Amino acid sequence: MSFRTLHDRGVIARYRAFLPVTETTPVVSLNEGSTPLIHSPKLSAKVGRNCQVFIKYEGLNPTGSFKDRGMTLAISKAVERGAQAVICASTGNTSAAAAAYAARASITCIVLLPAGKISFGKLAQAFVYGAKVVAIDGNFDDALRLVREIGETEPIAVVNSINPDRLQGQKTASFEIIEELGDAPDVHILPVGNAGNISAYWMGYEEFLGLGRSKKNPVMLGFQAAGSAPIFHKRIIEAPETVATAIRIGNPASWDKANEAIAKSGGAIDIVTDAEILAAQYWLASNEGIFVEPASAASIAGLLKSLDPASGRAYEANRFPEGSKIVCTVTGHGLKDPDVVKDLCGSVIPAKAERSEILRLIGQ
Repeated sequence: MSFRTLHDRGVIARYRAFLPVTETTPVVSLNEGSTPLIHSPKLSAKVGRNCQVFIKYEGLNPTGSFKDRGMTLAISKAVERGAQAVICASTGNTSAAAAAYAARASITCIVLLPAGKISFGKLAQAFVYGAKVVAIDGNFDDALRLVREIGETEPIAVVNSINPDRLQGQKTASFEIIEELGDAPDVHILPVGNAGNISAYWMGYEEFLGLGRSKKNPVMLGFQAAGSAPIFHKRIIEAPETVATAIRIGNPASWDKANEAIAKSGGAIDIVTDAEILAAQYWLASNEGIFVEPASAASIAGLLKSLDPASGRAYEANRFPEGSKIVCTVTGHGLKDPDVVKDLCGSVIPAKAERSEILRLIGQ
């Protein structure tokens, strides 16, 4: 079977030997994975010392975020076990992925969302894929608590990252990075919300190192929004708040796994402010042509923070070895939450439908 055939069938087909599936598992796929690893010449120049920075652009998965990698496996295994319905708590991206893959599998999807805290772009996805959407009077952590309770008493499969199948699917992103670079990067930087992604990447890196498919593991650096940083502060945040809605989580489900990844890799957890996140989002779009949602930009903001001597950073860029390969994961597409960029961008210029007027307005 050719690589192209495997690629076109999604991450389970491509990495079946490394995933908990059998020949009888009904694979539910939307051809997720194989997202581009984009070299960033301008970020590389900022870091200096012959370092190379790459952007793992997960926003080009089918529903626009990295969640699709885990959801293909979670839904496939749920169907294999006979589930007729799945449920998740979500800040937006999980709901989109769960609803899409449930639709593909012809099963019911129930989504619990924090009322008024989800961007319309993500909410629209859950609706259009046919999910039953319930907005609760509470935050994400309240929604996840309810999902856990329902999953324990009802015949409904939970597809949040507390489901181990989710992290198994998400680890495939680290496999792709190793295959493309020829080894693991020296440093990997990620946004951290529920902490499943940093945990999954580390799982994948350790697995391929143990199999001899890579020669090293990267230093793992995670960045939380300053108003939603329980791991950084080492305490639950009762009322997390940030413009980066996808990481607005006060009690991460994968807290312990994330701490393990940080400790074993010699990495760090740090924070970035909303202003730094939005500045990084705009910088990445206007300088490298990569548009990501605010939460995704936390990794770019974190890298830029590591370069600033006055930032109080937890991990200094001068610790990056000469010639380092640095990967920044950007987790979701910018069109997931376009409203936040309104204040960052210029306005439309009205004009008469005349050539001379157009040239005048554009400075020609």
